[in-house]
Amino acid sequence: MIVISIIIILAIIVLPQYQKTVLQARESVLRDDLAQMRKLLDQYAADKGQLPQSLEDLSTSGYLREVPVDPITGQKDWNVIMGQDANSAEGGQGVVDVRSASGDLSSEGTPYSEW
Repeated sequence: MIVISIIIILAIIVLPQYQKTVLQARESVLRDDLAQMRKLLDQYAADKGQLPQSLEDLSTSGYLREVPVDPITGQKDWNVIMGQDANSAEGGQGVVDVRSASGDLSSEGTPYSEW
C-alpha cells in the first residue's frame, strides 16, 4: 500500500511537467511549420511570378511534400490569408499568409491564430 501511494504521489508531481513539455513541443512545431510555409510562399511567388491560390499548390508544385498537420488542432485546417498579388500583372489574388486555425491561447497568452 505504501509503494502504491508513493507511485501515485510521483505521478501527480510528474504529470503537469509532462503536459507542459508536450505543449512546448507542439508550439515549437507550429512555429517551425509557419515559418517554413511562409518562406515557401515567398519562394513560390518569386519562381512562378504569382502567389499560390492554395497551400495545396505548394505541394503539387514540389515546394512541399504535403501540407503539414496543424500540431495544435491535429488537422490540416490552416487559416489561409488571401490578398492582392503584387507580382501579378492582372492584379490577381493569392495566398499571402498562413496561420493556425486553433482558437486556443498559447503558453505566452497570445492566440495561436495570431502567430
